[in-house]
Amino acid sequence: MLQLDFSKNPDGLIPAIAQDWKTGQVLMLGYLNQEAWEKSLETGVATYWTRSRKRLWVKGETSGNIQKIHEILVDCDLDTVIFKVEQVGGAACHEGYPSCFFRKVQRDGSLAVVQERVFDPAQVYAKTGGRK
Repeated sequence: MLQLDFSKNPDGLIPAIAQDWKTGQVLMLGYLNQEAWEKSLETGVATYWTRSRKRLWVKGETSGNIQKIHEILVDCDLDTVIFKVEQVGGAACHEGYPSCFFRKVQRDGSLAVVQERVFDPAQVYAKTGGRK
């Protein structure tokens, strides 16, 4: 079985890029530890390690907008993965946008929103007190 190299980082985490399996749009960047990697393989649903809450996190566990894994790419050093996913509900971002990369830097350094919101986060996360 494939063994990813979690030893390169002192925290044992490696980057995981989520990409739309049909369009190629980058949806988000998360992190995996060994347990999150194994859970993702076992369930076929993207599971990450949340650095802020220090626990496993199934993407979409609160909003219902899970990421169904269709394909996994691994880099040459075995320390970064790309999950090609079906983004259920159309929004990967906890702010309600299709991608976490919904803003573009303008020439003057300002930010412009370049995507339409799919859902209102105040309504989706109201039940959990704002926890994503």
